[in-house]
Amino acid sequence: MTGVPTAVIRGGRVLDIRAHAAPLADVLVSGDAIAEIGPPGLAAPPSATIIDARNKLLHPGLINGHTHSHGNLAKGMADRITLELLLTAGPYMSGARTLEDKYLSSLLGAAEMVLKGCTAAYDLSAEFPMPTTEGLAAIGQAYADVGMRAVLAPMVADISFFEAIPGLMDRLPAVLQKEVEAFRLAPHEASVRQIRAALQDWKLAGKGVHLAVAPTIPHHCSREFLLECLKLSKDFATGLHSHVAESKVQVIAGYKHYGTSLTTYLDSLGLVGPNFTVAHGVWLDADDMKRLGDKGASVSHNPGSNMRLGNGLADMRAMLDAKVNVGIGTDGANCSDNQNMYENMRLASLVSKVQGPDWQRWIKTDEVLEAATSGSARALGLGDKIGNLAVGYKADIVFLDLEHVNWMPFNDPTNQIVHTEDGTAVHSVMIGGRMVVENRRLLTVDMSSLARKVELSRQRLEESRAPAKVLYEKLEEVVGTFCPGLAKQPLHIDRFGGHHHPHHH
Repeated sequence: MTGVPTAVIRGGRVLDIRAHAAPLADVLVSGDAIAEIGPPGLAAPPSATIIDARNKLLHPGLINGHTHSHGNLAKGMADRITLELLLTAGPYMSGARTLEDKYLSSLLGAAEMVLKGCTAAYDLSAEFPMPTTEGLAAIGQAYADVGMRAVLAPMVADISFFEAIPGLMDRLPAVLQKEVEAFRLAPHEASVRQIRAALQDWKLAGKGVHLAVAPTIPHHCSREFLLECLKLSKDFATGLHSHVAESKVQVIAGYKHYGTSLTTYLDSLGLVGPNFTVAHGVWLDADDMKRLGDKGASVSHNPGSNMRLGNGLADMRAMLDAKVNVGIGTDGANCSDNQNMYENMRLASLVSKVQGPDWQRWIKTDEVLEAATSGSARALGLGDKIGNLAVGYKADIVFLDLEHVNWMPFNDPTNQIVHTEDGTAVHSVMIGGRMVVENRRLLTVDMSSLARKVELSRQRLEESRAPAKVLYEKLEEVVGTFCPGLAKQPLHIDRFGGHHHPHHH
């Protein structure tokens, strides 16, 4: 114990998710981990710092299973936008970024997350035309500077959106076909080289920031590229993360390209395993879910984004029944417009409840809260380190103010965290034994200086992306009619052995 800083958190109520209870307990923190949890008055070394948690509810830091740091500078830019229009808008909403912009966008998202009770995130960051070692270092440094944990997975593809959707390129007028050639991505060899270089020389693991690999959407990647991503993930023991069956258009594209579902295709290449995470999974069929569950894979359920982009309602109960590990995510602020995990927990609960009258199958608040903590932790590959308030786990603790209006009266802590809390009662946040937010103030970032820098960045980006905006407006007409038309096609997939959920019709 000598030399290791210790702290004792006294007078708080420690959440027991499944028991729907939060008894008074003291927490002894040694270094960055929880050493003991015991009755009030727990013995502590005389040198221990005392943290007063009276009238506070302590819960494990929420863990964002799926976000995009580049999205934070684009919050609120779009209203009625489908996933396919969002992908078309990429160069306009996320393009022309300098190294400083990449850092700022990441810092901004991390600041919002910790202020709203989130202590770790799976971040699928994007750089165009491919990831760079210096870009990844800057994005990762922002998390380290805020004091938040992250698994950073550079999103990569070698086939542009226009080439990936069957028939879309042919639908574009010749002039536009020429213009979208500018969206060409780097050949996969170049992307693989950059990621390998970043993995070999990664310096931020000690700060709680790790790397993973994200072939962005299966049909946006050539078969060779997917196999290279798998190899990287094996060589460096990292996670793999991909957007699978997020929209109906993706499902149809998958069947047209491979004659199977995207999950079946990825599984045939060997990508599906315990370190594989599906983002969204709105349109997974029963066979897909069984595959994922049997192989120990995860799904990040992002209900806010799924509704915001009109993709539909994912079936979390069917996923859990199939033994899939489910986490909860916010998705990027370019399409969810905030990074609020409390909101997404509430939505995860509500989405399950509007899918049918069979109330015994509805997702329970404890299942949602476990998904947003230990479920997401497993998806990040950190299930044995974070996501629980228990001895041996990292001291990632959120302190909710029980004198806040959200907590009057204090009836059931598990139900209220999921159904009542919206982030406004977050009083303090500890990550790895260090206070990052105290009395509603973020201690690691000067927010007014950040606001000024973000505004300068916004002005500069608005100018530099003006041509991309003009091009988006031309493309919107074509993509905005072609893709919904594709999505209106019935899914004739029964002959492939898939089963379709009635609630999607």
